[in-house]
Amino acid sequence: VQLQASGGGLVQAGGSLRLSCATSGGTLSYYAWGWFRQAPGKEREFVAAISRSGDRRYYADSVNGRFTISRDNAKNTANLQMNSLKFEDTAVYYCAAARFNPVDAATEAAYGYWGQGTLVTVSS
Repeated sequence: VQLQASGGGLVQAGGSLRLSCATSGGTLSYYAWGWFRQAPGKEREFVAAISRSGDRRYYADSVNGRFTISRDNAKNTANLQMNSLKFEDTAVYYCAAARFNPVDAATEAAYGYWGQGTLVTVSS
């Protein structure tokens, strides 16, 4: 199974983008999903995660209240709605999937499937 992230692009500060993550070669309908990002010169960091059932969502403090993670099991996709974007949100965004709900949703090692990343650039 492969993950494909899409929806990145160039946006002005204060704008919005919606990222999507789709699967190919199989289904991950009841996997937990996560989004991570890596800014230039920095380590990859946790952004958001959603549990297998969708009843629990987790966010990094830096995006809480601005980003919303969701899932569509029928379409086998996970989405990240990003509003009120800031210059510091500029990064390559990666989607990831885990077969079981991670004990710590922010832990990269908990996710066995990763997408290739999509670039989000926020101009100030």
